[in-house]
Amino acid sequence: MSIIAWIVVGLIAGLLAKAAMPGTGNEPAGWIGTIILGIVGAVVGGFIWTTATGRPAETGVNVGSVLIAFVGAVVVIWVLRMVTGRSSA
Repeated sequence: MSIIAWIVVGLIAGLLAKAAMPGTGNEPAGWIGTIILGIVGAVVGGFIWTTATGRPAETGVNVGSVLIAFVGAVVVIWVLRMVTGRSSA
């Protein structure tokens, strides 16, 4: 996947994850933070998907990639909240 595709998928997944799990202020802020959250989420989601199914994760900018990245970003937010000891607002 190209860097532009990672940024697009990261932005979409990060925005969806932040909307699904309204924040307490400990999640990354701003556009760059949202993109980074989504990209990290894509890596985490891809790892979870590959481990659970034994198949490689989706690639490119498509619904499957965004869904996997979204799930990964939600997991990242959840872990951040567990580590910092904060709950949702």
